[in-house]
Amino acid sequence: MTSSVLPLRAVGRSGLRVSAVGLGCNNFGRAGTATETLDGTRAVLDAAIDAGVTFLDTADMYGREFGLSETLMGEALGGRRDQVVLATKFGHADFAPAVTGGSKGSRAHVRRAVEDSLRRLRTDWIDLYQLHTPDPSTPIEETLDALADLVREGKVRYIGHSNFSGWRIAEAEHAADGVRFVSAQNQYSLLARAAEREVLPAAARYGLGFLPFFPLHNGLLTGKFRRDGGPEGSRIMRQRPHLWRDAPWDALERYQAFCDARGITMLEATFAWFLANPLVATVIAGATSAEQVRANAAAATAWTPSAEDLAEIDGILPLPADPAAG
Repeated sequence: MTSSVLPLRAVGRSGLRVSAVGLGCNNFGRAGTATETLDGTRAVLDAAIDAGVTFLDTADMYGREFGLSETLMGEALGGRRDQVVLATKFGHADFAPAVTGGSKGSRAHVRRAVEDSLRRLRTDWIDLYQLHTPDPSTPIEETLDALADLVREGKVRYIGHSNFSGWRIAEAEHAADGVRFVSAQNQYSLLARAAEREVLPAAARYGLGFLPFFPLHNGLLTGKFRRDGGPEGSRIMRQRPHLWRDAPWDALERYQAFCDARGITMLEATFAWFLANPLVATVIAGATSAEQVRANAAAATAWTPSAEDLAEIDGILPLPADPAAG
């Protein structure tokens, strides 16, 4: 039984319903994190389920070694499989090992990858199975046909894709025969708004639920960072200090002032901005502690922005000019 309830949202035009805040599981099994171990993973999953988070998003490549995130999740979930919506991904162009006789989106790779993920996750089905990156070597018709077989067999409930451009989303929709993608997962945040140019319009046109990853931009949109520094143990300060150094601090300080004037945190404002968009099915936020999970879940219902609030946020952190437009 959960101690709180998060709103459920539809994933596009499908029958799939997920919590407004999802848990990104890319840190499970990641070297140097509190969730590198089974105990750390279990603590975060326990907190997520208790907070009403139903959507868990992982990939076969996550973890310090291939498949480790899925393996830890399968063990940590125990008998609670029916309490969550499990999403995983296959076929990353750079990291997933290819199956002999097939490229990443091929029938051979799809079949091998799903069987391996089912075994690691200790489940009979995957709720949302996603092609991690496009495979230009395989016709999308072949990938869709292989995924449709899995849906008909009951091993997969719904299918989605990740890192598709607008034209690839359209291509996949026109190639589908029966079983169609229901979701698109792409990077999107107030500091990375390129998806608004083609991906979000394509998702809207074809009835896909949009799943933003890196919604907090590696933590810069949590309010924990300042122009003069951030939490010493954070991933940005340890591994990606350039993100902090190169951040648009004038704009971020205006955004903080906007939040302060309304008595809300930057985290709460950021989640509210996402969830005001009906295309967004769930905001996938990573976490390495129970405290982060609880804060993310609480932020989903802490504040409801007006149209004027949303317009002001867009003015503070706008979509940059399209470099391709000249």
